[in-house]
Parts: sequence; C-alpha cells; structure tokens
Amino acid sequence: MTTPRLLVLRAFLDDPTRERYGLDLANAAGLEPGTIYPILVAFENAGWLRSWQEQVDPHLEGRPRRRYYALTAEGASAAHDALADNARRRGRRANPTGTLAW
Repeated sequence: MTTPRLLVLRAFLDDPTRERYGLDLANAAGLEPGTIYPILVAFENAGWLRSWQEQVDPHLEGRPRRRYYALTAEGASAAHDALADNARRRGRRANPTGTLAW
C-alpha cells in the first residue's frame, strides 16, 4: 500500500460517514488533485468506496458537477486494517488516537 493511498484512507477515516468529493479529499490528504482520482477508482473497483455524481445544474452552481465518494463497510474495515498493517510493518504500534505515525 503506497503512502498516497494510505493518506486517502486516513482522510476518509477522519469522518467515515462523510461524503467527500475529489478536490476535498486531495486537500485533506495533502495530495495533488491529479494523484487522487486513480486512487479513488482503484478503491471503488475494490469495493471499498461507492460513488455518485451530484444532481445539480452546473450553470446555476457556477462549477462542474462533483462526484462524491463514501466508504463502504468493507472499505472502512479495510482502511483500518491497512493503516494498522502499515504501522506494524514500520515497526511501530498503531497509534490509539488514529493519527498516522509518520
């Protein structure tokens, strides 16, 4: 699991029930927007995320429609496991506060 993928998972786990869009996630994870989308597609293909496009009029909103992402139950479990596994592999115990150890 790459560091950018772990950062995306951490961003989702900050509030697991929150629906997030790509730029919001990129900012939360500290990643460039172009980096986030391949990660989101991979997680969605794995069944860890579900996504949908918002139903707004882009002309009225003054911006393109956003695609929102949310963790599935499987994704939340997998995210916790991936972060814990990463902490173990780095020789650190998982931080009980849920923050990344690096």
